[in-house]
Amino acid sequence: MGCEKLFNSGVLTEKCKGAILPPKDLWEKKKGGLVVIECPQRIPCNPCHTGCPTGAVTEFADINDQPSIDYSKCTGCGLCIAKCPGLACFVVDLTFAADRALVKLPYEMMPIPKKGDIVSCLNRVGEAVTEGVVENITEPWKDSTKIIHVSIDKKYIDDVRAVRVVK
Repeated sequence: MGCEKLFNSGVLTEKCKGAILPPKDLWEKKKGGLVVIECPQRIPCNPCHTGCPTGAVTEFADINDQPSIDYSKCTGCGLCIAKCPGLACFVVDLTFAADRALVKLPYEMMPIPKKGDIVSCLNRVGEAVTEGVVENITEPWKDSTKIIHVSIDKKYIDDVRAVRVVK
């Protein structure tokens, strides 16, 4: 699986090593969700591993390796989200509701939304694909890096990668 389009456009448009969704059978049952890491380039970086309290993001053999995940250890805590400088980590909880998923995303913009706000949910190129409801906002490392928890229709889990506050 190549990433030729990524290197030409800067946008991940195809499945490739380092950008794989969790196994669907486990994903649909795991309360709290599972991490998705879309990190297809080999770069010297490993905060997702060092920030993971359960060892779900496995140790890198080489600092340039792409992340590997042991989904049996992932709790969906989101600590890796706040540690990733490339905004490549997020969590999707398919157990949130029958027809809605909870997506936990990094959020580094202003204004910071509030619980209950409706936000525009964006795809990888910044296009609005749906609306979501802010269910929670956390700051797990107390370093000003926010994690926004947004509920969306489950059919958009492969598309939503960011949010925009609509005021």
